[in-house]
Amino acid sequence: MPRPAPRLVRRAAAEFLGTAFLVAAVIGSGIAARRLSPHDTGLQLLENSLATGAILVALILALQPVSASFNPVVTLVECAFGRLGTGPAAVLVVAQVAGGIVGAVVANLMFDLHGVSISSHDRITGGHLLGEVVATLGLVLIVFGALGSPRIETVALAVGGYIAAAYWFTSSTSFANPAVTVARSLSDTFAGIAPSSVPPFVLMQLLGGALGAGAVLLLQLPSTSQTISEEAP
Repeated sequence: MPRPAPRLVRRAAAEFLGTAFLVAAVIGSGIAARRLSPHDTGLQLLENSLATGAILVALILALQPVSASFNPVVTLVECAFGRLGTGPAAVLVVAQVAGGIVGAVVANLMFDLHGVSISSHDRITGGHLLGEVVATLGLVLIVFGALGSPRIETVALAVGGYIAAAYWFTSSTSFANPAVTVARSLSDTFAGIAPSSVPPFVLMQLLGGALGAGAVLLLQLPSTSQTISEEAP
């Protein structure tokens, strides 16, 4: 009988696959929405947000027994809370970024576009940057608050619902994820973001993540002693 893969390898694989499917859903549904509803931007965003929220619920439910962060900010907050070592955290972040890039390429190819098409969608405004702080702060609060529930599906439903809602109540449409942000720069489509907008967005996401971690500690949520997987640390 073959020996099981090392735990970190399995976690990295889960983060790679999960982030790849997440990005493919974000970009792919954006392309489909633009083609199916070409004259209604609001409907396009609705279609995009529903697909994103749904894929998050499915992916977290499926991969949570191994690892289901799919977001460098969430992984870094886990590390800050002492639930994940610096080395493993770095491996998972690399897996998330790599998975996101693969997901972007696959999404482009599925819709008969070039595998990589650099986005020209400039998203830098003061409101958008503030929106990323708010979106990421809220995401961290939701994730680590939901982790305190004894029900395994709570995190999936909470995160999927929050992101679907945050598409609408934040001016930036809630990227809230550095790996996804980098990947979306590789698709000049509805969900794209210009490379020049990526560093400020990521910086604001990190700021929002730090504020979210502070809020979790202030509220003394029990999840600071748990990881986003069913395995022991």
